[in-house]
Amino acid sequence: MKVLLVSFYWPPAGGGGVQRPLKLAQYLPALGFETHVLAPDDPRWVHTDPDLRVPSEAWVHRVRYVGPSGRKPAEELSGKEGLELALTQARLFGRRLLVPDENVSWNVTAIPAAIRLVREHEIDAVITTSPPDSVHLIGAAVQKATGARWLADLRDSIQAHPHRRSESMAVRAKEKVGEAIGRVVARRADAISCVSDAIAEEVRGLEPRGPVATIPNGCDFDDFAGLEYAPAERFRITHAGSFFGKRDPRPFLQAVHDAGLEVTARFLGDFRTADRDWAEELGLGDRLELIPYAPRATSLALQRDSEALLLLIPEAGGRGKGVLSGKVFEYLAAGRPILAAVPPDGAAAELIRETGAGVVASPDEPGELLSALSELVARFRNGGLPDVQLPPETRERLSRRARVEETAQLLRAIA
Repeated sequence: MKVLLVSFYWPPAGGGGVQRPLKLAQYLPALGFETHVLAPDDPRWVHTDPDLRVPSEAWVHRVRYVGPSGRKPAEELSGKEGLELALTQARLFGRRLLVPDENVSWNVTAIPAAIRLVREHEIDAVITTSPPDSVHLIGAAVQKATGARWLADLRDSIQAHPHRRSESMAVRAKEKVGEAIGRVVARRADAISCVSDAIAEEVRGLEPRGPVATIPNGCDFDDFAGLEYAPAERFRITHAGSFFGKRDPRPFLQAVHDAGLEVTARFLGDFRTADRDWAEELGLGDRLELIPYAPRATSLALQRDSEALLLLIPEAGGRGKGVLSGKVFEYLAAGRPILAAVPPDGAAAELIRETGAGVVASPDEPGELLSALSELVARFRNGGLPDVQLPPETRERLSRRARVEETAQLLRAIA
């Protein structure tokens, strides 16, 4: 069977959004699929990681990207004044007018390229994996033009993204457009895969024509092979990942301040200017270490060499309950205890408790976070924190390869 994987995020792009499509392209060929990938040439991603290895068994096709940079608007505005500020605001206003997202302009070149590739290589099925949501319009267009089967892979909610500021009128307007995209996916896709049950239930509410399967992200245990944990004199807790939207480090930082413990809170990735200024006023001193974005290899090494890992998923008015991000599985693969600042009755909390991988506290309650942090520090002082040991059957069930095998079954079912 021949498949075309359409992904906006692909090396040299960096960050967590690259891993799911990258692992699909890594494991699908071994499962009997001739795999082609369609990706942008250079959409000026926020981060790049030139050291990421692209699977040699997949054919990668690049197509020109014309559109805005992926840099966060708040960071582009930070520090600007006068005419420079006005010009930047005007440019960003034009970006906000693009619907359903600012990357939709890639479709102008991607749609004809995808149709050509499907015909040229006699592709049986096309997989579109979001974000951005606009990538699914490519799948719909290819299906209509060629008759190829279409699997839509949803890594975020199309209708209610947990990190969007839902109180914003502009966001609510974009979510209305997102609902229209959702209806296109439901009405046209031959099958839909979702990273969480919450997204799958949302899609089923749209009465889709094809099967809907929950295929979460998976653990890449092999990526941590050879990386060591060496206990430090001072307790180190690491958060890997950038901050945007509703994700908020302040309740945890307040807990670090109130605890008065000898700890180092390490944040690897983009840290908002406003949060940095707030942390400086809090006076954490050497208890806070901000590390700029680093390639994945560095991130994995830092995660592995930590006393504990900090997972942050916002409540976001109830939207965060169904979030089961790739970071959860990456932390599980790292094998270090997790302080899960997540909705206590949500999917991430359930997985952390099921695997015994850490402690759970509400992301918005400094008191709960302080208790959880103090518990981990006390355990560290009283004999150390051993690695989290997952049973072999759990490791297999949560592995990335097992997840790709579920995708392969779905593809065969619609062939």
